[in-house]
This record gives sequence, C-alpha cells and structure tokens, in this order.
Amino acid sequence: MAETLSWALSGPQGAIALALGYLLGSIPFGIILTRLSGGPDLRSIGSGNIGATNVLRTGNKKLAALTLVGDMLKGTAAVMLAAYLLGGRNAALVAGLGAFVGHLFPVWLGFKGGKGVATYLGILIGLKWPLAVTFAAIWLSLAYLSRYSSLSALVATLLTPLLFWFWVRDPQAAGLMAILTVLLWFMHRENIARLLAGNEGKIGQKG
Repeated sequence: MAETLSWALSGPQGAIALALGYLLGSIPFGIILTRLSGGPDLRSIGSGNIGATNVLRTGNKKLAALTLVGDMLKGTAAVMLAAYLLGGRNAALVAGLGAFVGHLFPVWLGFKGGKGVATYLGILIGLKWPLAVTFAAIWLSLAYLSRYSSLSALVATLLTPLLFWFWVRDPQAAGLMAILTVLLWFMHRENIARLLAGNEGKIGQKG
C-alpha cells in the first residue's frame, strides 16, 4: 500500500482518483430510492442507517435490493472508472478507498453514512471479481450457519486481505482491503458489542 500512497501524493491524479471515488461512494442510494418511492427518511426509522438492511425495514424488498445493488456498484464504478480514466492499478486502489470513505462519511448527510459491506463487495468486484465471489460465499455460508449478518460480514472482511496477500499475491490490494476492513469493523463496533453480549439480532428474527 505504501507504493499506492506514494503515487497518490506525487501528483494531481491521486487527488482526482480520491475525489472521484469519494463522490461516487457518497451517493446515498437508500435515501434517494425511498424518497422517490414516497417512503420515510431512512434516518428516522430503525437503526437510522442508510443501507439496504434499514431499507428492508420499510417493508419494500424491491427497494432494499436496489439499494444493495446501488451501494455495491458505486464501489465497482469508482475502481473501474479510475483505472480507465487515470490509467492504472494505483488509481483504482485510491478510488476504492475514496468510495468506501464516501459511503461511510458522505458530505451530503453530515458525514453519517452506512456501514460499508455492500460497497466493500463492490470494490472487490472491481479489483478482483473471483475474490468477490469468495467473499459472498463466505458471507452466505456463515449467515446460514450462524444467522448473524454482522458476524458473517466481519469474518468475510477479516479474511479478504489475507486472500489478496496469500492467494492473489497482491500486497497493494491486500493493504487497501486491510484498511477498509479496519474501517468496517469500526463502523460495526456496536454490533460487535452485541455479539459479545449475546443479544445481537439474528437474520429473520422479529422484534
């Protein structure tokens, strides 16, 4: 990751890649879609989160699915557009970081965004789609066995940098995904506390 950071600081292309990623990542699809459908402001219901899980609490599964796809593909778009427009892997990695930070801390919403799982997956699709498939397989397997969505995401993200390092042999991408994993775990700190206390909600659990 040091090489990527050095590139990002060496000229205007790094700043452009970061800004491009941030602006794409900060698009709040959950809020936009629910408002267009005449639904409530997501920040006023459930967990107050802007992601697909909270959209699902409105009872609209279609909007929740569209939010998931939107939050995912904005990460993919940031990575692929930066690589195409700015030429190279370093631009893609910097844009990926920008997209993730944009989703977590969008300027339009007072820097209060989502928790980042869908955008994390979207960045993976842009960088190395087979690892995105692996991530999804890990998440689905753990979710089926444990019924904990948050635990599944935490484990899948913990393994992802290791897969980049040992399987793909891409230390730059491994470094980026390690940073994103730390940020994602920070955003899930309340979920982690509930998991440790044994009162985290399970998938499909009511109330």
